[in-house]
Amino acid sequence: MDVISFRTPGLGDQTYLLTHEGKGVLVDPQRDLDRFLRAAAERDVELRFVLETHLHNDYVSGAEQAALRTGAELVLPAAAAAAYRHTPAFHLEDIDGGAGLTLRPVHTPGHTPEHTSYLVLIDGEPAALFSGGSLLVASAGRPDLLGPERARSLARLQHISLRRLAGLPPGLGLYPTHGEGSFCTATGAGRLTSTIEAECADNPMLAIDDPEKFADTLLEAPMPIPAFYRYMGPANTLGVPPMPPVQVPELDRAPEGTHVVDIRPRQAQSRGMLPGSIGIELDDDFGSWTGWLLPYAEPLTLVAEPGQDVAEAVTQLAQIGVDTVQGVVRDLGADATQRYELLDLDAFVERLAQPDAQLLDVRMPNEREQGRVAGAIERFLADLFTQGVPVELDPERPVLVACGSGRRASIAAGLLAREGYRPIVLTGAGVPEAAAALHARDAA
Repeated sequence: MDVISFRTPGLGDQTYLLTHEGKGVLVDPQRDLDRFLRAAAERDVELRFVLETHLHNDYVSGAEQAALRTGAELVLPAAAAAAYRHTPAFHLEDIDGGAGLTLRPVHTPGHTPEHTSYLVLIDGEPAALFSGGSLLVASAGRPDLLGPERARSLARLQHISLRRLAGLPPGLGLYPTHGEGSFCTATGAGRLTSTIEAECADNPMLAIDDPEKFADTLLEAPMPIPAFYRYMGPANTLGVPPMPPVQVPELDRAPEGTHVVDIRPRQAQSRGMLPGSIGIELDDDFGSWTGWLLPYAEPLTLVAEPGQDVAEAVTQLAQIGVDTVQGVVRDLGADATQRYELLDLDAFVERLAQPDAQLLDVRMPNEREQGRVAGAIERFLADLFTQGVPVELDPERPVLVACGSGRRASIAAGLLAREGYRPIVLTGAGVPEAAAALHARDAA
């Protein structure tokens, strides 16, 4: 038996391909299936099963299309009640895969009500556990994605589910879907895979015996929920069409009625963007930020550098069900008049020390304990898009913008520039470093 993992960094998720004597089991596949099917073909593996642990809230699934393309048997939690053909997985009712391969569904509600983990047995012996969004490495799947009304009830169920899995054989390999970087984790998840023994020893969530204290811990400081999450569950319940082409037309200008997203590096954006556009430079989390900040699934036009490959951007958007990219503009000409300024830490701190300085901190609330600058105006990036620019900011004075690295600050700068402000972005460092530098400056 072998387990191959496929990381999707921007979503903090992993897909797995288990292989055994020429048969394959694909677990929680993303929509861009070719990478998984290619790995199976390279190993001369026939895909026997496609498994879903739950109706995902953070991406649209490729499971149905994987089964349709390969003839594999699609298995979903029985309580998911998806609208397309599948084999329902009932708690502890084994599914025989032949050649000594057996799937044993284990109902583990908490992340979602229907959530089901899969214990894989080889010749009757436990060989691997795919825990989806239940037991994670050093964490647990968050229970609040279906709304605050159900969060505590699901948190209590998660307490039971984690203990159910912790009772499995100590040496059993643990393969969760959600991990580091995922907004589906209740706390900061660590390594990507583990064992039952390691989690029993080190997972802080398994050290909490009282269900109410466990629920309190899961719910005490929840991370924000990306806006596009509300569309994922319904899409995965009804079925998702095949992946769209990743090549898009080259355009001379953005069509009327499209949202313009500039995917160039922030250095290029700062020198000039199309008026009204939003800059989200292409990185692992490009799709997540675009789906979070812009109206979901409305038409998009990308702006890219000459020769810049846009296939990755289109793929990331498709992973969250956004198939609306109209094309790409590469020659901005004289129209690139929307600008902002980039400064490194030393220059930013010098500017921050000036009497007219005003600082906008766009980090998440739970990041602010890492370090703050006195007098900063704090508004999380996503709230900046939904609530608008804080009224405390003076449009007649430059606005210094910072986050943790410059990534989110540069996105905020595009919005501020679009609204007529003069943004100055801290790049290559964040608010904690700026606060420490200011303190050292004052102490000198």
